[in-house]
Amino acid sequence: MGRLFFALWLSFIGLCHLKAAPPELMLLDTYTNQDVKNWVMSEKLDGVRGYWDGQQLFTRQNNILTPPSYFIKDFPPFAIDGELFSERNRFEEISAIVRSQKDKGWESLKLYVFDVPNAPGNLFERLSLLKDYLHIHPTPYIRIIEQIPIRNAAHIRQFLAQVEAQQGEGVVLRNPNAPYETKRSSQILKLKTALDEECEVIAHHQGKGQFENMLGSLTCKNHRGVFRIGSGFNFSDRTNPPPIGSTITYKYRGINKNGLPKFATYWRKKEN
Repeated sequence: MGRLFFALWLSFIGLCHLKAAPPELMLLDTYTNQDVKNWVMSEKLDGVRGYWDGQQLFTRQNNILTPPSYFIKDFPPFAIDGELFSERNRFEEISAIVRSQKDKGWESLKLYVFDVPNAPGNLFERLSLLKDYLHIHPTPYIRIIEQIPIRNAAHIRQFLAQVEAQQGEGVVLRNPNAPYETKRSSQILKLKTALDEECEVIAHHQGKGQFENMLGSLTCKNHRGVFRIGSGFNFSDRTNPPPIGSTITYKYRGINKNGLPKFATYWRKKEN
């Protein structure tokens, strides 16, 4: 895409940008062997969602983050969507950094960008606008995630195995010709060996035996319904359980005949 068009588009964004408001994000659906011919894929980074609206940095839950000024100094005046990430298998550390009101640790993070939501064109054209901006305003704190054209289903599984062998979380598959949709979209899919979802904690249940006077299980609800989770907790989780009303992530092994997750196991509290 030409530099002249980029300059004109950038000016238009600057004129039209209004006071920051919580963004509506594109959310991932699950890959279940759908037809993904002519799609692309990338590693699913296990970090904290970061949506920069041109002025402020938001999490998926619409919390405004407070990164140090050096981190966002050269961020663009238009929206970019990505994942705040440092290294694989560092989720707790990343989460602690972005939740902190201090500047410590941000130097280890980058915003790995997978879309430019308000830009025109297909995915590659949208990302090209960010690439042009970064050519003029380079920053070490933004990286564009590589999108790999998918050859076939075996290619997907091979890439997933490669990512998981390096302790990565999984794979994201995208239709590059689809627009950025502000909803859970069938045009962007996640694939992981271990399934996981989120739910809201609605009740605590006291334990028995070795777990007496501690959390025994909790009741959750999400789009699948209401169900209990009684395993996966460590001692700290049982003595200081995730509060009622909080969001947690659980792992599961498919869906039962009632549409509820089978063998749901607590994984972690969703911090942001």
